[in-house]
Amino acid sequence: MRFERSHTRRAMAVAVVGSLALLASACGGDDGSGGDSGSGGGTALEGRGPINFATGKDTSGNLTNQVNAWNSQHPDEKVTVTELPESADQQRAQMISNAQIKSDAFSVLNLDVVWTAEFAANRWITELPEDQFPDLNKLLPSTIDTAKYRDKLYAVPVTSDGGLLYYRKDLLDKAGVQPPKTWAEMQEACTKVKALPEAKTAGCYAGQFEKYEGLTVNFSEAVNGAGGVVVGDDGKPNVDTPEALEGLNFLVEGFKSGMIPRAAITYQEEPGRRAFQEGNLIFHRNWPYVYALAGKTDGSSKIAGKFGVAALPGKDGPGVSTLGGHNYAISEFAKNKATAADFIKFMSSEERQKANIEKTSQAPTWASLYDDPALNKQFPYLAPLKASIETAKSRPKVVKYGDVTTAIQEAAYGALTGTTPPKDALAGLQTKLSSLITQ
Repeated sequence: MRFERSHTRRAMAVAVVGSLALLASACGGDDGSGGDSGSGGGTALEGRGPINFATGKDTSGNLTNQVNAWNSQHPDEKVTVTELPESADQQRAQMISNAQIKSDAFSVLNLDVVWTAEFAANRWITELPEDQFPDLNKLLPSTIDTAKYRDKLYAVPVTSDGGLLYYRKDLLDKAGVQPPKTWAEMQEACTKVKALPEAKTAGCYAGQFEKYEGLTVNFSEAVNGAGGVVVGDDGKPNVDTPEALEGLNFLVEGFKSGMIPRAAITYQEEPGRRAFQEGNLIFHRNWPYVYALAGKTDGSSKIAGKFGVAALPGKDGPGVSTLGGHNYAISEFAKNKATAADFIKFMSSEERQKANIEKTSQAPTWASLYDDPALNKQFPYLAPLKASIETAKSRPKVVKYGDVTTAIQEAAYGALTGTTPPKDALAGLQTKLSSLITQ
């Protein structure tokens, strides 16, 4: 789950236009029917032939292998990949722009899990007949929930994600400390590790703190890790609380004290990963995909064989990850939807997901793969990752998600950079979210 590259002014403008169009669309009403239903619900999926797969930039290097496996078996129904920008925000903006003109340029969309509700509500993606996807009950339940809107299936989970704490095992072992379970333990561990000559210039901790989707994730994890919520189970925002303030203050004070390096205010997934791999961080919050890259022995990682993985820490015990991952959906305006559905079944199969994790360390959605002995030997983090996903909290599942995440980013970034007192930032965010999230 990666949200690389910051908003450019141009991308922000596109996002604003997309949000305005979304508002106009929402005002037009939505009965949630999802079109004419076939057996098992969902729109009849018809048409066969070539299709286009729109996805974010493939930093894993394995997507070509996965698509080639399909193309070799389906020469008359080949898939062409359109790589969108690395930034999740810019990917979303381009997909929305394409949908607003009802273009058939994109057939299958690789959606961040939190976009499903927005795209379904606006009828930009097609409701799927559940009986055509019989393996859904073999996936992690939390991932299936992200693929539904109003209890109807609009996408299929292909990768999941939970935040993990990467740490320098060699340095912790030498300093005689264990992986931390709380924020205080992490700070104490940093003090002891930085007393080592080889670690005195290393930063303690970093996540993703640039003003983009990754900041929404990291802010949410801090709030949840302190016992607070961004949006409660009742669907109402609840960020103006002592618990949320404790979570935000953990990050704010981290920057003030230097526990979080000042450079981390510019970190997205990839800059943070590179800093960790260069040996510049003791602890780093990131997604499972980092494991394979940090462990490479081709010289690209200075810490291969020297790091470990643990659950995220929280205020008083283990923390709470924000649920990540990607769902594949069919554009409402696509041709050859029968082929698109078969491609999604192919890519979401146990065989393809296993092949993908073996190459990329990305989190699968098949529950069985987390218990696979060979995979657990290759990826020792699978047990804490499964726990992370099963206990993860979703970002708000709202139609106006673009506006909601922008509001969260603005409030959190203002507090982290010192332009807004944390309490004021949360009070303002509560007011803003209350106007955006309606029942």
